[in-house]
Amino acid sequence: MIIEQILVTPMAVFCYLVADKKNGEGVLIDPAGDFDRIFSAVEKYSVTIKWVINTHGHFDHTSGNDHVIKRTGAGLLIHEKDVNKLGSITNRLLSRFVGGKKSPDPVSLLSDGDVIPFGSESLTVLHTPGHSEGSISLYTPGHVFTGDTLFTEGMGRTDLGDGSMKKIMESIVTGILALPDDTIIWPGHHYGRKPTSTVREQKYYYL
Repeated sequence: MIIEQILVTPMAVFCYLVADKKNGEGVLIDPAGDFDRIFSAVEKYSVTIKWVINTHGHFDHTSGNDHVIKRTGAGLLIHEKDVNKLGSITNRLLSRFVGGKKSPDPVSLLSDGDVIPFGSESLTVLHTPGHSEGSISLYTPGHVFTGDTLFTEGMGRTDLGDGSMKKIMESIVTGILALPDDTIIWPGHHYGRKPTSTVREQKYYYL
C-alpha cells in the first residue's frame, strides 16, 4: 500500500494519499488545499483517485473538495452526521479563506463499519465522534487515519457546536486505542513534535 502524508494550507492539515500499489487506484483523505503539492504526489505514483474522503465536515478539511473532484472525477464520501456541515454558510465563507470553494455533494454517506474499496485495498470506517458528531477514523491493518479525533500530542477541540469531551475520550480509548499496539496513527493536523505516532505510544497518555 502507498501512503503519502502531505502537509497543506496554513492550518497545518495533513492530507493523505492512500493507494493500491498494484493497480494504482487510490483515495485522497482531506485534500484541503495546496493542490500542486497534492497532485505532485498523485503523479509521482501514477494514482487514479477513486474517492475523496472527509474525516469530518469542518472547512479546514473540506475546502479542497471542489477542486480535487472536478480534476479527478472522484466520488466524495463523508459520515452521515457531518454532511450538513458541507453546505453551511460558515463552511462556504471559511473555505474561501484558504482558497477553496463550497464542497460538492457526496455520492454516498458513511456510517460505522462501512468498507471503502480501492483496487485490492480498503479502509474501514470507525465512527469516532467528539470533535464533531460525524467525525470518523479510517482503519486498515497497521494504519489508522484519525482526523481531528487524535493527534500525536493531544486531541481535537470539543467546543465547536456538536463537540463532546465525553464522546471524544470514548472514541479514543474504546475505539482507536483498542486497535493493535503497532498500528501507526496518522493525524489530521501537524500539531505535535512528530507527524505520526502509534497506538502503543498513545496508550501511555490515555490509559
